[in-house]
Amino acid sequence: MAATILYGKEIAKDIREQLAGEVAELKQNGIVPGLTVVLVGDDPASHSYVRGKARGCEEVGIRSEIIYKDASITEKELLEIVYQLNENPNVHGILVQLPLPAHISEKAVIEAISSEKDVDGFHPVNVGNMMIGYDSLLPCTANGVVELIKRTGMTIEGKHAVVIGRSNIVGKPVSYLLQRENATVTMCHSRTVDLPSYTRQADILIVAAGKAHMIGKDDVKPGAVVIDVGVNRIESGKLVGDVRFDEVKEVASYLTPVPGGVGPMTITMLLKNTIEAARNLAR
Repeated sequence: MAATILYGKEIAKDIREQLAGEVAELKQNGIVPGLTVVLVGDDPASHSYVRGKARGCEEVGIRSEIIYKDASITEKELLEIVYQLNENPNVHGILVQLPLPAHISEKAVIEAISSEKDVDGFHPVNVGNMMIGYDSLLPCTANGVVELIKRTGMTIEGKHAVVIGRSNIVGKPVSYLLQRENATVTMCHSRTVDLPSYTRQADILIVAAGKAHMIGKDDVKPGAVVIDVGVNRIESGKLVGDVRFDEVKEVASYLTPVPGGVGPMTITMLLKNTIEAARNLAR
C-alpha cells in the first residue's frame, strides 16, 4: 500500500484560515499583529523566503514590513535596528533572515531580539522555556513538523520517534517537542554507528540531515510516518529531500514531499507565533 502524501501546502491553508479568524478577532479589540523582517544582502534564497513570509502575512491579515540592508552593514548598525524594533509597540514579531554576512555574529543578533518578539523561536529564553515545558514561542520548522504528524491522526504518545540531525533549527527542538507529546525519542546524527538499525525501529522518522537521498525503503519500518525536512539541490538543479521519495512511499504510511511538504508549514508557524506574540504583548 502506497503512503498517503502529506502536502504541507494544503494543511497550511487550513491552518491559515483559522489564523485569519484569530487576526480578525484581535483587530476588533484594536490589536493589529505586526511582523518586521530584516533582510541583509542579496542572497536569492533569502529573498525568496522573505517574499513567501510577506505573502503569508497578507493572507491572514498581519501587517508586515521588510527592511532591506546592504551586506556591508556593520554588526553594530544591525543591532541598533533590532533595538529600535524591540521598542516599537506596533511591531510584535521580529525576524532577522539568516544566514547573515560572515562579519556579523548570528548569536549576537538572535540574543538582541526581545524574547517576546522572537517569532523564529531561537532566543535562548524561548529555547530554555521549550526544553522545560513552559509556554514559549516555538521554533517554526520543528513546530510545523509536529503539526504535520498530528494531522495524520496518529497518537504520538508512546510511539518511538527517531530524529536524524541535531541542528539547533530542527533536530534538537523537534526532539524536545516530540518528548512533550510523550513520544520516546532517539536522536541520530553523522556520528551514529549503524544508522539503519535505529531508523528501522521508528514509528515516526524525522529526517533533517541535509544529505540528498540518504534514506531508502530498506531503512524504514513498514507503516512509519516519515517527515523529510531536507532540501538539497542536486546536479540537475532539481530540489530533493533526504529521503528517496519514490522508494519510501511504498513502505511508509505517511510521507512528506520535497518541495511542498515541511516548507509551507514553517511559514505558517511563523504567522502563528506572530499572532501569539501580539496577543501576549497586549496583556
